[in-house]
This record gives sequence, structure tokens and C-alpha cells, in this order.
Amino acid sequence: MPSSLPVSRRGLLLAGAVAATAPALAAEAPARAASHPRRPFGRYGSPADRLTPRTLYVHPGGAGDFTSVQAAVTAATGTGRVLVLAPGTYRETVSVAADHTDMTWIGASQSPRDVVIVYDNAAGTPKPDGSGNHGTSGSATTTVRPDGFTARWITFANDWLRADHPGTSGTQAVALKVQGDRSAFAHCRFLGHQDTLYADSAALGTFARQYFSHCYAEGDVDFVFGRATAVFAHCHFRALIRPDLAGAPHGFVFAPSTAGANPRGYLVTRSRISSDAPDGHYKLARPWVPSSDPTARPMLTVRDTHLGPGIDAVAPYTDMASGHPWQDQRFAEYRNSGPGAVVTVPENRPQLTRAQAAAHTRESHLGDWHPRTGT
Repeated sequence: MPSSLPVSRRGLLLAGAVAATAPALAAEAPARAASHPRRPFGRYGSPADRLTPRTLYVHPGGAGDFTSVQAAVTAATGTGRVLVLAPGTYRETVSVAADHTDMTWIGASQSPRDVVIVYDNAAGTPKPDGSGNHGTSGSATTTVRPDGFTARWITFANDWLRADHPGTSGTQAVALKVQGDRSAFAHCRFLGHQDTLYADSAALGTFARQYFSHCYAEGDVDFVFGRATAVFAHCHFRALIRPDLAGAPHGFVFAPSTAGANPRGYLVTRSRISSDAPDGHYKLARPWVPSSDPTARPMLTVRDTHLGPGIDAVAPYTDMASGHPWQDQRFAEYRNSGPGAVVTVPENRPQLTRAQAAAHTRESHLGDWHPRTGT
């Protein structure tokens, strides 16, 4: 029945997409405190009956080993640790050190809407110690540095909103920053506005392979960005409407910053891109050549993907900086569909040949790594 109470914009953000990350999740409800109070960890055991001796349990109400994700991460020393997260909203920032290799996080209910890790820092948010602002990286709700990290059925969110902070100029607000090699995410959601998902590497000379399967990401400005070698398979990217802007563009979906020496950047395959914005109000991508790496040659291949009408079909790419035109970067498409994929100006839409497309696959990007994202 209709409620007489207004729905908060923050609540709407956490509720996420109208459409879910995959068809099997389409009828799920928004995040809730706990759907199975008697078995908050589902089929993954409990503190009294551990999945493995190296498994820790997190429950916001005290039924696990820890009530916060960060406390569990801090305690999970060594390699190969597993964290099982009970349904709930975990309002905190989480930082995982590089020595926590081969760690796995599992959302116990097997629905990403049930387990939400969220905070509201932005790049322009002052640090508590007064030493300056957080900056883009420091704004991240969750920062994951180790190699071999896996997450399943979890929502990573940053619910900082521009409208609540009209005087803030640093509006980047990262939900997840991931830097490690062999990082895999399955059935996860990434919610935010600007710079939502930071798929990066630990250092300029380090190539980090990352795999996102059946995930959902939403935002407006550069909401998937960074220099990782990242494969997005069967994912849904949703570009949000910008009520604060009168005209196009509302934003940009991808902003890769691939190192020039790296032969593999972002690959989007068998996915879809939708938008609440008017037709043609979003660019598919723009290249990010950061000041820390002026030799970067951003790389993005979008193939076998449905592009909705929100994407500007005439000019889907644009420059971020005048000295680094998108035409000098490594942008390409292959066999895409939908109104946003219609080629009207061929020079604005580089297309791979069938022979070239054979070198732009999950296998070519991930090499000898075969991620396991199942249960």
C-alpha cells in the first residue's frame, strides 16, 4: 500500500536498479536486514559449525564472529581466508591489505540486494584528522589490494550525493576500488554516481587481471574507470539521469586509463547498457590519461553487447583532455546491437573485423588465469 512517508534519495540509491544484475534476480526485493533470522548464514555454516577452519562470519546483530566487515578483515590474517556476510547494511569503510591474498567474501543469502557495504565519502570530503580531503582513491567505501580476491552476491555502494553537498567540488565518490591481480566478482552490484567502480592496479608497471561476471554497475560520470585488464561478461551497466543538468552529455560510462605497455585493457562482452536519461545523452567512453602516466593509451573493446538509446550513437566517444584525443587510443566495437550501437558516422565508431575480434576475448585478456566464480 502507498506510504505517507517520503522515500529518501539515499534509500532509493541502495535499492539500486529497477532491473537486476541477471534474469534470475529480477524479482528480488531491496536490501533488507535479514531474510532468514534462524539461519543468517544460509548454507555456509555458522560460528558453531564453520564451513572451514579459515572461515569467519559477519553479522550486524551479533550472531557471527564480528559485527563489521572491517573487524573481520583485520582478524583474517594470512592467505585463503573466507568471510561469510549475513544479510544487512554495513555502513563502514573497508580496507583490505595486500597480504590478505586469495581471500573470498560470500553474501550468505546469495542475493546481492541483501548484503550492502556502503559509506558516503567523496573526493572533496575532509578527512577526520584535518589533513586535507580524501581524494578520489580515499573516497572508496571498499578498497581491495590483494591478489586472488573473490566476492559473490555483495553490493558495494557509495551513497554520497551531489545535491546534499552543493559547495563540494570533488564529487568523485568510489564504491569499490580493486587493485589486485586475479580479482573476481560474481553477481555483485556497484552503486554510486561519479567514479563508482575503480578497476585499477597496484602500480603503474603492474598489470592486474580482473573478472566481473553477471554484475551490475550504475552511475553517471566515468562510473567504470581505471587501468586494470578487466573483463566484464554478462553485466548490466545503467547510466543514471542527471536532474542537475539541462542538456547532454549527462556523463560517460567507461574511462579506462590502460598503461601504454599493457596490451589488454577493458573488455565488455555479452552485456547491456541501459539508461534513465533521454536518448543520446550518454557517451560510451572517454579516455583517461592521468597526470601520473602521460604515456597511457586507454583501451576499451565493447562486443556482442546491447547498447540502449541513452548512448549517443552518432558520437559515442569524446575526449577527456584536449592533448589526448580518443582517436589516438584503443577503442573498438564488434557486433553490438541496440539503438545506441547504430553506426551512422563510421569514423566515430571503430569496428573490429572478425579476425581482429578473435584476439579480444575473455581468454586473451585473462591468459593462464581461469577464474572460478561459482558457488
